Amino acid sequence: MAPQVAPGERGATRIADRVVAKIAAQAAREALTRIPVNGSPPHATVTVRHDVAHVRVSVDLDYPSDIGGQCGAVRRQVTERVKALAGMEVPEVAVQVERLHSAHSHGAAQGRTR
Repeated sequence: MAPQVAPGERGATRIADRVVAKIAAQAAREALTRIPVNGSPPHATVTVRHDVAHVRVSVDLDYPSDIGGQCGAVRRQVTERVKALAGMEVPEVAVQVERLHSAHSHGAAQGRTR
């Protein structure tokens, strides 16, 4: 039988920043009720240091809507999913609203005729 290797000598699992960014972007998609027409799906950038992930998520939102509520939902979902799937602490999720898409302007622009 092979001798047991001490836990400290077994090695380590490292999850790449881009993998954590994909988890965060998917979690943001799950948190949003919908992506606006002509809107971009959420995009995330992540920096990981010592199993702590610092996350920045960019989103497009409908206007008018509860922007603060949607950003809060994104923060909660990203924090929960990164912790559950990657085992990392997420002390903060910065949500950046890239664009607001007005539902009124899309319908009005398409309905105009001369």
